[in-house]
Amino acid sequence: MLYFFRKYKGFGIGMLILVVLRYLLEYVGFLKINSELVFENIAYFIFWSFVFGLPIYKFNYLKENKIVVLKIVGIITLLIIALIADATLKIPDNPLTIIFLVGFWIGFVSIVTPQFFSKYKYYIFEVYGLVVCYFSFVRLSAPSFEVYVAESKEIALISLLFPIPVFALLWVYEQWKWVKSLQSQKTKAELSMLKAQINPHFFFNTLNNLYSLTVRNSDKAPDVILKLSEMMRYTIYEGEKEQVDIKDEIIYLNNYIDLHKIRYKKEVAIEFTQNIEEESSIAPLLFITLLENALKHGVESIANQAYVKMHLESKNGKVFFSIENNFEPSEISDQKGIGLENLRRRLNLIYPKKHEFIIKEHDGIFSAELTLNTL
Repeated sequence: MLYFFRKYKGFGIGMLILVVLRYLLEYVGFLKINSELVFENIAYFIFWSFVFGLPIYKFNYLKENKIVVLKIVGIITLLIIALIADATLKIPDNPLTIIFLVGFWIGFVSIVTPQFFSKYKYYIFEVYGLVVCYFSFVRLSAPSFEVYVAESKEIALISLLFPIPVFALLWVYEQWKWVKSLQSQKTKAELSMLKAQINPHFFFNTLNNLYSLTVRNSDKAPDVILKLSEMMRYTIYEGEKEQVDIKDEIIYLNNYIDLHKIRYKKEVAIEFTQNIEEESSIAPLLFITLLENALKHGVESIANQAYVKMHLESKNGKVFFSIENNFEPSEISDQKGIGLENLRRRLNLIYPKKHEFIIKEHDGIFSAELTLNTL
């Protein structure tokens, strides 16, 4: 609590200044406050305490930004001129006072929300220029103040107040866009990090296998180099895109399967069927994690009769992918890898509420089904 008061003591000082100024102005007859308007007085007191306290709270910032200080001095000067004009001329709803007050509030907005003001300043000046001109015309063209009050005052005051909620909503919209932009940047950064976690394990294994083939002078080495090159190109360039053609993803998966078939010294039944009835795009590198898990935890854990069955289908704006493999339960570690959690996180980021991911495991059979709504 003590820390809170120390941090925001500037607003407390602003309240004290306002209290002293209020009694001083009331004493000299410059200010009259209707004590019956309790809620209005409280609202005004809170608001003006904020106005007076903000420069004190931001004192160190103002010390380093002289231009801002000059702006504050300028809008305070406008406020003082408006009060003096209102008190000395004694003309109700004096257009001159209104002009100075509008200038004060525009200056205040330019200090509190400089980026918003810089973006929309021309619109603000144009709108309030027209509003002040209309108000002045209505006020000055009235035959008398009584006629003005009876016929035109309400409309004239509404014209002055109307732009405030409009620009307030515009400011809220700008803040909303800014928050969404931050969220989008965070999501893209997280997706980049998740993609980076997909490939190193596979590429290290493939390079080790390639080394073994070159030592033996195997005829398969050039084919491995070519397929590995194609996969690295796809991962680096296509993997950075938000969407890729599903047919390119199929080529990538087939290259992955071919490279693993070269390294295995045993018979492995790997079946990959596709039914692509229409052109469709998907996020890259979604299925590779499931295939890698099937080979690593399935094929490599079984001495004989290992198999992997995959099916990929695209129809009516939906993509369906399924994979099934057998495994040796005693060879599976209790410690879960990052692969499936990585995939779940990517799906939640890319296809929120537009995907279904089901995993089943029983009697030495692992299966996974992934459905994506790409519309």
